[in-house]
Amino acid sequence: MSFATRLFFAATLTVAGAAHGETTSKDADCVYQSQVVAAIQAARLERVKEAKLAEHIASTNPEWPERYNNMIAIMAGPIYDLKRRDIKSVDLGAQWKDRCIAQ
Repeated sequence: MSFATRLFFAATLTVAGAAHGETTSKDADCVYQSQVVAAIQAARLERVKEAKLAEHIASTNPEWPERYNNMIAIMAGPIYDLKRRDIKSVDLGAQWKDRCIAQ
């Protein structure tokens, strides 16, 4: 895992966990969070502008509960700060899920 990816996880894992107060099972919560991260990564790779990110993701009719949309604003900055070449060959969603479940 690259330094940028580790920094990304360290900076945002706690914040994203606090972004939603309702309780779900930990596994389901981690799956939904990872889906949001993967959607942001995909949009980044498609060169979607950060300002239009929420609109773009909403147009894909995501399957996660509505409250997880709050994560988009929190996670967009750190993911968009990473260079596209650095995130082309990694699955941030899978990495997020693994880290989330491990905590």
